[in-house]
Amino acid sequence: SSIVLKSMPKKILRRWLPDPHKIVESRAIRWMGPLIRDPNLFHINRASISASFFIGLFCAFLPIPGQTLVAAMLALLFRTNLPVAMALIWVSNPLTFAPIFLFSYGAGAWLLGHEVTTFSIELSWDWAVAQGSTIWLPLITGSLFCGLVSGAIGYVVIHRLWRWKVIKNWDARNKAREKKSAEEN
Repeated sequence: SSIVLKSMPKKILRRWLPDPHKIVESRAIRWMGPLIRDPNLFHINRASISASFFIGLFCAFLPIPGQTLVAAMLALLFRTNLPVAMALIWVSNPLTFAPIFLFSYGAGAWLLGHEVTTFSIELSWDWAVAQGSTIWLPLITGSLFCGLVSGAIGYVVIHRLWRWKVIKNWDARNKAREKKSAEEN
């Protein structure tokens, strides 16, 4: 946490994010050519990172396989920071997906005015088809709602924290200049 308080957000992210040139030149992505070479996909600024937080958190709530691919496509479409958007979908991971989707299901049932149904989960196609009519609409509705809300909260929090930190650093530099100027006179 001391790193967060002492460094600019841009400096912190540069330490954590992979080098854009390495990403662009990797075999897995190189085939995308000019599309992936757009510098906006790797910009570290308040607007790009805030939008990437929205995309990543929104996609983390989608109850589908391939959340990373969806986040990448949205980052490409909106030309936001690709690595941040793709990393944030890992909010939904093997340890958190069950509570996230249960909460989303409950939120969707509440939004639709449905009663929450108790059910046991089986990882089979037959179970998915049998339970589909009961849980899919509330799950998808709740997931979209929770994704939009968490994405919006992430966007606003990052946008405001970034702005606060820039202003704080600006004020500290101005005070240091004033102090130095007063000492010289």
